[in-house]
Amino acid sequence: MHAAVDTLGHLLALHVTAANEQDRAQVAPITGDTVELAYVDQGYTGEAAREAAAAHGLELGVVKHPEAKRGFVRLPRRWVVERSFAWAARFRRLARDYERLSQTLAGFHYLAFACLMLTTLSKLLNQS
Repeated sequence: MHAAVDTLGHLLALHVTAANEQDRAQVAPITGDTVELAYVDQGYTGEAAREAAAAHGLELGVVKHPEAKRGFVRLPRRWVVERSFAWAARFRRLARDYERLSQTLAGFHYLAFACLMLTTLSKLLNQS
């Protein structure tokens, strides 16, 4: 599964793939018209990923692990994505990928993120 989130962690795009597909080959499906820079992990390194992103007007910013990694290391910009998936993991249905259809899994993710956004909206409305 490949997802794009904004700087606040809200889901922008989601593309569910089989586990045996390479990350580098999945750049094109998650790009949108409004995304100009995407922070990605080291799975998206290489010329093929860079060319696919450039073809869609997207610049890839690869977030790399530090040389001496010991324990948990908070990576810049990548923590937003990790936090978003941690929020989604609180929904019991998303704890395991048992769905037969990729559209079903994507739909549950969209539903989970909609619930998260509604919770945030509710808190904001109660403050004013």
